[in-house]
Amino acid sequence: MIQTLEEMVRRFCAYGLELKDCDGFTHDWCTLLLALELAYKTSIHASTNQTPAILEKGWNPKLPQDSLRKDLIEIHPTAASFKGMLDKARKHAVRCMEDSFAYAKEKWDKSHATPDFKVGDLVLVSTTNFNNIKGCKKLKDSFAGPFVIKALHGENAVEVELSEELSNKHPTFPVSLIKPYKSSDAEKFPLRNKVPQVIPPIESSGSKKINKVLKEGKLRTNK
Repeated sequence: MIQTLEEMVRRFCAYGLELKDCDGFTHDWCTLLLALELAYKTSIHASTNQTPAILEKGWNPKLPQDSLRKDLIEIHPTAASFKGMLDKARKHAVRCMEDSFAYAKEKWDKSHATPDFKVGDLVLVSTTNFNNIKGCKKLKDSFAGPFVIKALHGENAVEVELSEELSNKHPTFPVSLIKPYKSSDAEKFPLRNKVPQVIPPIESSGSKKINKVLKEGKLRTNK
């Protein structure tokens, strides 16, 4: 949401919006920023199906120009010019807001596409939550596998067939932590050996033997 607001304000300010009234005064985006705020607060959001003004105040704000009667015979030229300037600024604000929403949706859909996994596919599992892997965390493999998909739990979770070394891990993972395994093409890479299944080294949970005592001391407690 913050990125969308930032993109909306950037679009509203970047195109050099400048309007002049009948008195010759120039109004830039700083003085017309109220039109962008009003356009955002009165726009219906898809997540709530309501406007932010309705959720916050209980009513949609209106400008004085919205209360002018259309059947008026005489309107002061300054008032008519000011109303036309605000209408143009409001249309520009609505266009900038719609463009920013469309850009945010397109950017989100690119990185959050619905995965197309099936039972029997080979996938790699992320080792982000594998806390019992030996060695330095910076040098550990980002993914382990490949593993065979055993079952699908909706669209957001996958159950895989883990090896014996990882049998203590829960076999169900969210789709954000797995990715499809792409096997090597034998025709393009005939000299490439078959890649074995990669299993990260797991620390043993058994008792360890003490080889040497470096320091010995007594701890006194106050009774």
